[in-house]
Formats: sequence, C-alpha cells, structure tokens
Amino acid sequence: MTPDVSAILTRLREALPDAMAAHRRNPGPSGQDSLLVAPESLVAVCRFLRDDPALAFDLLTNLTGVDWPDPAKAEAVAVPVEETAAPACGFLETVYHLYSTTRREGPLVLRCRTADRAENVAIPSVVAVYRSAELQEREVYDLFGIVFTGHPDLRRILMWDEFTDHPMRKDYVAPDDYEYEPTPHDEVLEKAKRHYPAAP
Repeated sequence: MTPDVSAILTRLREALPDAMAAHRRNPGPSGQDSLLVAPESLVAVCRFLRDDPALAFDLLTNLTGVDWPDPAKAEAVAVPVEETAAPACGFLETVYHLYSTTRREGPLVLRCRTADRAENVAIPSVVAVYRSAELQEREVYDLFGIVFTGHPDLRRILMWDEFTDHPMRKDYVAPDDYEYEPTPHDEVLEKAKRHYPAAP
C-alpha cells in the first residue's frame, strides 16, 4: 500500500512541531511523493516514524545518495507542494525508503539535503534508529562524500583508503592510468598504455 504522505506530514507536525519537513510531489511515472526533512530534524523524524504505532515504519530498506550540481533539476524531480525558498546552490542529497512491516505499507520516501557540495556536506546518521543504515551510509560516504555525523564506523567500503575522490559525483573525472587495475583490457588497456614505459 502506498503511504499517504500528506496525512503522515500532518501527523508528524502535530507530534513534532519543531521538526522541519515538507511534502514534495513526484511528477514522474512512479508518482512516489516524498518528505524533504532538514538535517537537524532527520533523526527525530525517523524515530517518530518508527515508533508511532499508527505509522510503524520499522524497516529502512534502501538509503542512497544523489548529486545535484544544478538545484533547479532537483526541484523539478521533487516539486514543492508548499511555497519554499529554492536552493541557492548545488547540494548532495540522501534518499531513504521506509516500510511498515506490520501494516504492509511503503515505501515512504524521505529526502535530506546538505547545505552545498563542497564544505558543508554533513547529514546526521540514522544508524541509531535503523541498524540497516550502517553499511549503506558508508557506501554513500564513499561514493558521494556525504559525511554522516554520529556514524559508529564511518570509513570507505568500496574504494581503498588512499583514494581521494568520490566516483558517483557528477563532476568526477575517471583517471586514465588505472594503476589499480591488475589486468587492464579493452578501453582500459588503451588508456593504460599511455603510461607504460617506452620500448627500448
């Protein structure tokens, strides 16, 4: 069953009047509306959604990241239902899919945005609420560079420790030396050949 995002937001505002959350409409074929939650409200909102018996969103199945260099595109994908200020610059976003296993309802989609894409890229960890977030937050940290404050073990999970970039960022430029590729082939081999020593 698809959650009634508007009704959930009303209940959320009654229970947590200081929580900052807004309804976002999805104009695409899926029609999955979402709640955009401010970082400072994220943990409290997740805890309420999990613990309120009428909602009981007790399962986080998916947590991913999105890079939005152009904020206008983000606003076209998640259209504000209420009038809100448009983002002034690009940002990174986390997207959460929550389900209620007892009521067989979901997904309830939550979004949370960083202040920008450069210096202010922190979002609170929800591991204390949803244990399933632990490895998924590490993956988003690794590939997008979002720093999950309060995560119990925030470190790379796919790339090696010395790697300095975030491959899922839209401005990521893949290296052409591929020194980490033990057996280069096809296009990778052609790029790697540029770095091979010249034949004597």
